[in-house]
Amino acid sequence: MSPATLEELVAAVRAHPRVLPVGAGTKARLATAAPGFTPLSTRALRGIVEYEPDEFTFTARAGTPLTELAAVLGERGQYLPFDPPLAAAGATLGGTVAAGLSGPGRWRFGGVRDFILGARFVDGEGRLLRVGGKVVKNAAGFDLPKFFVGSAGCCGVLAELTFKVFPRPAATRTLRLTARDAVDQVRLLRACAGGRWELDALEATVEEPAVYVRIGAGEAALGPLVAEMLARFPGRELTPAEAADLWAVVSGFTWAHPGGALAKVLLTSGEVPAFVAWVRAQEAGRGWIAAGGNAGYLSLPPGGAPAVSPWPGVRLRGAGSRWLGPRRTAAVMTAVKRALDPAGRFPELED
Repeated sequence: MSPATLEELVAAVRAHPRVLPVGAGTKARLATAAPGFTPLSTRALRGIVEYEPDEFTFTARAGTPLTELAAVLGERGQYLPFDPPLAAAGATLGGTVAAGLSGPGRWRFGGVRDFILGARFVDGEGRLLRVGGKVVKNAAGFDLPKFFVGSAGCCGVLAELTFKVFPRPAATRTLRLTARDAVDQVRLLRACAGGRWELDALEATVEEPAVYVRIGAGEAALGPLVAEMLARFPGRELTPAEAADLWAVVSGFTWAHPGGALAKVLLTSGEVPAFVAWVRAQEAGRGWIAAGGNAGYLSLPPGGAPAVSPWPGVRLRGAGSRWLGPRRTAAVMTAVKRALDPAGRFPELED
């Protein structure tokens, strides 16, 4: 099913007892469920419904590609600061919310959950509902839109989403800081995180002991900030072309094995050395350290299966259980699921 209007979306949900909402499939493991569910694609449900540049908000259909949104926002010097990933691969706005996945900009500005304001969706009883609002100062009722972030379609089919946006930085610079080993990476991550530079992004590699820093500010301020950081830490500034390539690789996960498994785990910066060792212990394992050491990504070649994860995580691509490591289910999430989908029309979050 691929409805192109809200009316078609409602009819499609009502016509099937078991429905699996899917987007562009860029996080394929989150778009699979137990047998018996009919896939419902939102890719035809696309387009910007409302854009208020002066209010820094927009409303768009769930199937709107991220690249389309970026182009429209960019014309007014605005953007989604959490750097939604996999845009070049075709990721959609609804799929980004359902996966709860953010990019490098999350370090400074927060993730998907911090920017979503409102949503329209079809619930398990086939009702088209609206939650949240279309303005930033909206404090009425429960903040239900945030429950859809990372819900993987368990509570309903997203139809429209309202987000707040930010002005894009006038300019950015990227630094590659050199570390001796994973322990030294932790030292750099913590020193950069605790500094006065208000970094836009703070990421690190597993394959080599390096930390990448992105600073956004006015052009006049960037020179002194870069000079100050390089006087304190060993490293160099990347050229604009090198920086563009780096952030494209990070956002697009092109460092990962094509067609292989991809998983995200939750860390603390102090656990980075253990995570690096875990990735290297996997056969042909590749990894990336995100959000200042608060998240890690593991990629394995097709057919690869990781050892048991010591950390809670989610499988984005590849076969196997959706969840990795220790798992706790919040009672409030279970209650919301039952309220919005009493008949179990949509998959359980654990599927």
